[in-house]
Amino acid sequence: MGETEFLAQAESALNAIETALDRLNDEDMLDVECSRSGNVLEIEFLNNGSKIIVNSQAAMRELWVAARAGGFHYRQRDGQWRNTRDDTELYAALSELVTAQSGSPVVIAPD
Repeated sequence: MGETEFLAQAESALNAIETALDRLNDEDMLDVECSRSGNVLEIEFLNNGSKIIVNSQAAMRELWVAARAGGFHYRQRDGQWRNTRDDTELYAALSELVTAQSGSPVVIAPD
């Protein structure tokens, strides 16, 4: 995958995550604030002040996630973002991380 293709796919993933979380916030299912700065998406949980950071790493062709549970790296494989260590899918893993940090059950799926 070339850099241009990676950047487009990473941007699409960051947008999908932000859109899903904003929708859950608007529906009062989650108390969260998302902010973007370039390739970095910061997710702040207003009930406890914790954060999850999702950002793209173009040089590595990866999306990185930093959460209370640790740091995780995801690469595109067969049309999905897969964890480089345990092969979990990004949106499923992020759903679990957001659920754990927010205290509310959450499912995040790509549009």
